[in-house]
Amino acid sequence: MAIVFEKHHQGRHYQVRSAGRSRRLYTDGVFHSQFNPAHVLTGSVWDLLFLPSQFYQPEEIKRVLVLGVGGGAVIHMLNRFMKPEQILGIELSDLHIRLARKFFDLRYDNLELVHANAIDWIIDYQGEPFDLIIDDLYFEADGEPQRAIAADASWFDLLMEHLTEQGALVMNFVNYREWRDSAYFSDEFVAENFASVYQFATPTCHNAVVGFLRKQTETKQLRQSLKQTSELNPERAACRLRYAVKKIA
Repeated sequence: MAIVFEKHHQGRHYQVRSAGRSRRLYTDGVFHSQFNPAHVLTGSVWDLLFLPSQFYQPEEIKRVLVLGVGGGAVIHMLNRFMKPEQILGIELSDLHIRLARKFFDLRYDNLELVHANAIDWIIDYQGEPFDLIIDDLYFEADGEPQRAIAADASWFDLLMEHLTEQGALVMNFVNYREWRDSAYFSDEFVAENFASVYQFATPTCHNAVVGFLRKQTETKQLRQSLKQTSELNPERAACRLRYAVKKIA
């Protein structure tokens, strides 16, 4: 892949690499995001962050909060298939924001990108709740991705405070062990707050992405929803979506 941008900034090494029309964002060697204007689906973990939204009708997802923007892959999917009224993206790296706009076409009228520490930002937030919150907060350590905050009871409680009564929370875990160690399995009040919980996987990575929904749903609703959109229909040979889903509750 060709390197189209490279910079050492505030102690970190940033690269944007290209292959054809695809762009990939790397920070300290960790793959952060991918975008191809011809194919919004990535065939990787970012598709999983988007999938829980498909349990909802577009009119049910009006306000979205994305914690950890990177190159904005999931934001492109949300705007292509859900068209929410507002997306608020909180990103720690000011350079990530600039690169997302310049190389990853992350420019939408309904999108506001905020340069801030997402943990501090949501602690201080006093505004309206969100229909969808996506927690994709990561940093790099020894060339490997690490969650920026443990998914403990306090973190769940904070996120749930800003979620609507029928809303969805999506969390990205490095692996299944990290997911099983989360407060969902150890603190009863966390599990009681969600009517449906789904675990998503893809063969291209080891991440476990989990959708916590505050409404009762079934996996067949997801399959039916995906079939209604040509690009998302896994039964089409040309579909780039590769996923497995398991209902936890």
